[in-house]
Amino acid sequence: MTTTTAEAHLRVNRFSETGAMHWVRLQLAYGPRPAGSPAARKLSARLHSLLPHSRYEAVPGGLRNVIGVVPGKDRRDVIVVGAHYDTKDIPGFLGANDGAAGTAILMELARHLTPGTLHPTLVFALFDGEESPDDTPDSEFEQTGLRGSKVAARAYRHARAMILLDFVGNANLRIPREASSDADLWAELRDAAARVGAASAFPPATGLDILDDHTPFEALGVPSIDLIDFDYPCYHQLCDDLSHVSGKSLDEVGETVRALLPRL
Repeated sequence: MTTTTAEAHLRVNRFSETGAMHWVRLQLAYGPRPAGSPAARKLSARLHSLLPHSRYEAVPGGLRNVIGVVPGKDRRDVIVVGAHYDTKDIPGFLGANDGAAGTAILMELARHLTPGTLHPTLVFALFDGEESPDDTPDSEFEQTGLRGSKVAARAYRHARAMILLDFVGNANLRIPREASSDADLWAELRDAAARVGAASAFPPATGLDILDDHTPFEALGVPSIDLIDFDYPCYHQLCDDLSHVSGKSLDEVGETVRALLPRL
């Protein structure tokens, strides 16, 4: 793996920011990708073809999650790593950070982990329908959104932990602990960030309580954490494009999660 200037600021190099940026660009090439759209359908087929041991998981409304697996030494001990691949149904909205960045890190992790090297079996879940339909108010998000993660949470209700990647690609990344995220698991994440040299991206603070794709897992008792920098000015704005994705941020999160997984 070649070390780039941005990658060199970290202490380790087991995750490729160049690879992650490739996955961001691949998704944006499909244009806006609202749940159920032809673009989302085409993207899901592409991700399915590239994710290891992949399958589709049916979601109500004709949607589908894409599920990949990297077997561990214990097939019954499961850790779920998730992200959503759909975008908000706003004309022209590309969702470079809000969807594509998390999916990019997930894909880069899943494709470069060697089966059987970690103790847990890793389930990589790409959720469809995280965003609520465009004709529903934000007050109904928990009822009308999170469609794919509600299905996946029921399927993996016995998972030992769930790690969600959401707004993880913006520049000057600062991800405090999302208020509902499991405190012990978050402490392990911050320890991993310190080991790889990315501690500044995960400050010792607690942010908002956010409804997100980890919420259905939490409701079923799965210890979960949400990696999300919600202080993002392009949230659901047309400026959420490639110019607002930082390779350095992708690298910080990718290396941190890569360092966390062997410790779980």
